[in-house]
Amino acid sequence: MTIPAQSSGATLTKDAAPGETLLKVTGLQKHFPIKKGLLQRQVGAVRAVDGIDFEVRSGETLGVVGESGCGKSTMGRLITRLLEPTAGKVEFEGKDITHLGVGGMRPLRRDVQMIFQDPYSSLNPRHTIGTIVSAPFKLQGVEPEGGVKKEVQRLLSVVGLNPEHYNRYPHEFSGGQRQRIGIARALALNPKLVVADEPVSALDVSIQAQVVNLLDDLQTELGLTYVIIAHDLSVVRHVSDRIAVMYLGKIMELADRDLLYKTPMHPYTKALMSAVPIPDPARRGAKSERILLKGDVPSPIAPPSGCRFHTRCWKATQICTTTEPPLKELRPGQQVACHHPENFEDQAPQDVVLLTAAKEAAELVSEDALAESAATSAAVAAEVEAIAEANDEATATSTDEANDEAPATSTDEATAASTDDVTAASTDEPGEEAAAPATSSTDAPATSKTDTPEAPVAPEATDEEPPAKGK
Repeated sequence: MTIPAQSSGATLTKDAAPGETLLKVTGLQKHFPIKKGLLQRQVGAVRAVDGIDFEVRSGETLGVVGESGCGKSTMGRLITRLLEPTAGKVEFEGKDITHLGVGGMRPLRRDVQMIFQDPYSSLNPRHTIGTIVSAPFKLQGVEPEGGVKKEVQRLLSVVGLNPEHYNRYPHEFSGGQRQRIGIARALALNPKLVVADEPVSALDVSIQAQVVNLLDDLQTELGLTYVIIAHDLSVVRHVSDRIAVMYLGKIMELADRDLLYKTPMHPYTKALMSAVPIPDPARRGAKSERILLKGDVPSPIAPPSGCRFHTRCWKATQICTTTEPPLKELRPGQQVACHHPENFEDQAPQDVVLLTAAKEAAELVSEDALAESAATSAAVAAEVEAIAEANDEATATSTDEANDEAPATSTDEATAASTDDVTAASTDEPGEEAAAPATSSTDAPATSKTDTPEAPVAPEATDEEPPAKGK
């Protein structure tokens, strides 16, 4: 495929190597204004996305999950620049694309594409499939090798459709076939980043598996980078390398797939995981450990202060209502925004008084789930303490070895040398200048007597120094 020279606007950089940062989002916000009255004055704003930070590495798949209305789709349209951000920064391959205009974004459209949620409304019913899939070539001025029609037919065969469907219209296809057409259109220009907004939510279960496997195969063949937005946690687990959990415009937890599903640290993530059905006939009669969250999601027009999940959390305390927890990496590969994370020691251990809403929410959570969470948290805290003790023992051992290897005569030589200096100084110039070395003669032996004392011995060494000075 031949690509013409770049037009004026954004300058494309070299391809990012696998593992390097392809997309970086910092403090991204999108507030939709609410206007009323004849003068259409703004009286409020819908905080759809309210400050999120994450990175997407080249060749990986980032899954984004959360309840309806949490801002997932808005976030996807912001990073593809289909919406103008209110604040924040979006960098693609190291270049800031946050506020590029239509002309500046046109060259980047080759590298950033989107698969839309509704396969019915995303395809123009008046155009044939050939016209729809070939539209990117026409808009970008790209002439594929062998012609546009041949390339479109090749793309149709890649996504599992018959190349003879080139002249058919969208109404002649099923939902799964329409989604495949949307995927073919997104892959027409060999993009580097594909944002898939609910790619399988409108499809039957059997068709979902086909589309998911298709996306997986295309990533392996073409080296694509995905940001997949979905509700189905099973689908996200199958296709994602890392998963971001969003709630009310914020990222609550961002972790590797295995860590998130094995040991979720945010209470909201744990509640989501408990809703995933387990396809095991042997557990059909087992007691359900479903965590039921109380109430509805608060309005994004007036989100709660502090942690936005504290109105429905069974671990919320006073600090959760006043201080917003930062998205902090508590384990390698796992970032959490919570004052009292699950499966870990609290970040705010001084605040233990539960709110009334938390007590009511705890009554809806199964006792087995709470007991399991407490036991896991205690085990992790004990493991962290054991690691700390092992590090202290290793430090103490290395200190003792260093003390044993030090020359035994170093203390006597330092004492003799400092005494000679004092004598010489007092003989030449008596007075204040002689008093200064006198202090160093006392300090030198005390410092060189032991190289690095152990932590428990440090207070005793400090207490013995004043009598030495008195002598």
